[in-house]
Amino acid sequence: MNLSNNRLPGVSHRTIWMSVTLVLFALLLTACGGGGAATTATPAPIAVGCNPADPATSSECGTLFIGITDADGDFLSYTVDVVSLLLEKADGSVIETLPNTTRIDFSQYVDLTEFVSAATVPPGVYVAGTISLDYTDAEVIVEANGEAKEAIVVDTNGVALTQADLKIVLPDDSHLRITRGLASLLTIDFDLAASHTVDIASTPAIATAEPFIVAEIDPVDSKDIRVRGLFVEANEAEMVYTVAIRPFHDRVGDFGQVQVYVTDDTEFEVNGEMFAGSEGLRALNVAGRGTLTVAQGTLNVAERAFTANIVLAGSSVPGGEVDAVKGNVISRNGNELVVRGGTVILRDERAFFRDDITVTVGPDTRVFKTTFDGQLTTDAISVGQNVTIRGEVTVRDESGLHMDATAGVVRMNVTHLSGTVNTVMPGQIDIALHAIDRRRADLFDFSGTGMSADTDADPTNYEVSTGNLLMPFQSSGKPVVVFGFPNDFGAAPPDFAGRTIVDFTEVRSVLGVGWGAAGTTAPFLSIGPDGLLLDNQNVDIDQRHYIKSGPVLIDLTALDSGTLIAPRETGRKLFILKTTDSLQLYADFSEFTTAVSNELGAGSTARSMFARGQYDAASNTFSAYKIGVYLLEP
Repeated sequence: MNLSNNRLPGVSHRTIWMSVTLVLFALLLTACGGGGAATTATPAPIAVGCNPADPATSSECGTLFIGITDADGDFLSYTVDVVSLLLEKADGSVIETLPNTTRIDFSQYVDLTEFVSAATVPPGVYVAGTISLDYTDAEVIVEANGEAKEAIVVDTNGVALTQADLKIVLPDDSHLRITRGLASLLTIDFDLAASHTVDIASTPAIATAEPFIVAEIDPVDSKDIRVRGLFVEANEAEMVYTVAIRPFHDRVGDFGQVQVYVTDDTEFEVNGEMFAGSEGLRALNVAGRGTLTVAQGTLNVAERAFTANIVLAGSSVPGGEVDAVKGNVISRNGNELVVRGGTVILRDERAFFRDDITVTVGPDTRVFKTTFDGQLTTDAISVGQNVTIRGEVTVRDESGLHMDATAGVVRMNVTHLSGTVNTVMPGQIDIALHAIDRRRADLFDFSGTGMSADTDADPTNYEVSTGNLLMPFQSSGKPVVVFGFPNDFGAAPPDFAGRTIVDFTEVRSVLGVGWGAAGTTAPFLSIGPDGLLLDNQNVDIDQRHYIKSGPVLIDLTALDSGTLIAPRETGRKLFILKTTDSLQLYADFSEFTTAVSNELGAGSTARSMFARGQYDAASNTFSAYKIGVYLLEP
């Protein structure tokens, strides 16, 4: 791989499957593999010629951009402190790549990857790493019968986790090579557990974790990127600005610098004013060095350039200069909104989770929609809308939390629906609504959404306008995902304006199955190059046995035949085999199935597995881009 002339990026009982991806951007990774037991490394002296702390020699170092994200799961909040992230060379010397402890709520990053650090790293070959997570002040919340419930995370012995040191071991043919003067690119898929088993009957709920880490060449799942930090400088001629990273909601610390490219279409909101393209860069310069910014956009891996499609700065950053809440409007009564699933970001303390927040808006509340539709009125804010609201928290006690946004700002974010198709007609699709931004539809009160009570939005037949969007594969009963915005409050029907329709052939599906603490000796009816044929009637199957296809939950044990789990025909794929004390990755499916067969033949038992991809109910085939099997060795 030639990286010369590159542009550096600015860069529940029920079972819950949660995959958390820690994305480290590194120079060269030529194959997959490796895993190991927890350990903590002791820092050794820095290599001669490059001292990241010495400006005189830092030019001899390489750059490592670090990001973090989460896969879709049922946790409402999974907030822990990431204390350290060490990289280890073959000679035992180590380098710390995370200069400061940072607090992360993984559940907030299902659709995003956030850059955490731009680390200066001595050149060399790195063979391992250790990430340290501190659970002593963790905030873990699960959903129990529609309500938020606190949970504690325990190990397999039932002991509450305090600090977990997780070892990353890279195989001989996949060592991380850091080169002088160049940005490095490495992806690590960090599962806090192949599964979390959550007992919601307990108070607090108990989440049992079995953590492991996966290293892969590039992330199989592509997501938008977010960069948060202090503005340094802008170059209007090159349409780029530099930011000193302050990830998540951190207020202090040096996490390195990143460049953020913009285009003429990049939307800026700087101190409450709207700009576009180069005008936004000029507004950043006026706001001045040290202004807090948040950018969201995409990473061009080939060019290694991060380009923002929206930038917030100064008082427009949630929690920067004013209090903020983020979540979905679950009900509205006049000018009073109830926001559920809220992250509360106070300007003078750290962010925290609060499930319901009451917000008062008024005629002076400024309302914007993501995408340039100009300033709107509060009539635009309807039930279901995903919002970020800036204002002043006036009440925070046992009675609840209230925000006064009568002089504040509401930003309407793209909202995510999932459901099944009822009817398709020109310009409209009617769906049985299952969830809005992953919260169950029955939690939302649609009173007042219609022009009359008779026309209030009906979740059993939610009307989505589609305009000229093509829907060639949609049919009744099929799952569908829609991105867009609820119609104005009191203006339905239609209930929702769809901007992107994801039909059932493309809806992301997840398969999860477990075989109890002891596992099973015969998880599959057959193993071969065409796939793993799952024995859906295996007597050892435990509480976890489902396929979640968009909003549809399919019970594997209720199917008439075994489910074939096969690799998808095109695109990147990753296959993971975890045993008691090791973890191997495969890009080649035949090598993976051979390894699984050999392990089962040698007496190992299957504890659990997962797959991600698309499910075809007609053929009972799961086409997977990622498969993980966890085996217990004899």
